Amino acid sequence: MDATMTHMDSWLRSIDHVGIAVRDLEGAIQYYERVFGLSVAHREVNEEQGVEEAMLAVGESGSCIQLLAPLRPDSPIGRFLERSGPGVQQVAYTVTDVRAVADHLRSQGVRVLPFTHPKDSGGVLIELVQQTEH
Repeated sequence: MDATMTHMDSWLRSIDHVGIAVRDLEGAIQYYERVFGLSVAHREVNEEQGVEEAMLAVGESGSCIQLLAPLRPDSPIGRFLERSGPGVQQVAYTVTDVRAVADHLRSQGVRVLPFTHPKDSGGVLIELVQQTEH
């Protein structure tokens, strides 16, 4: 990818997932199952980040809703909930080359650590996801 790229649509391929911070993971899963007919595709606990997450597939789109619940109040999700309450915490875009896109974003003055800093991206934490070849 050319470092001087100026059109986002030339490197954004799709929305990989939308991360939603919740206080009650089980309750949120039940809500999305009951109201939207979604089902859990993957669950995991990330002790390092202090979060438990559930990925819910959105039809055949390849996109997911990622429900994020804190394991402790001082985790990034715990602090987000304290500051902002439940809601959209991040949007993750699929890109073909994370390193090149991150370099381009940095050249545009966006802090990337590995997510973009919300103050540099319209108040939204943005994650870049590069699919691995299977």
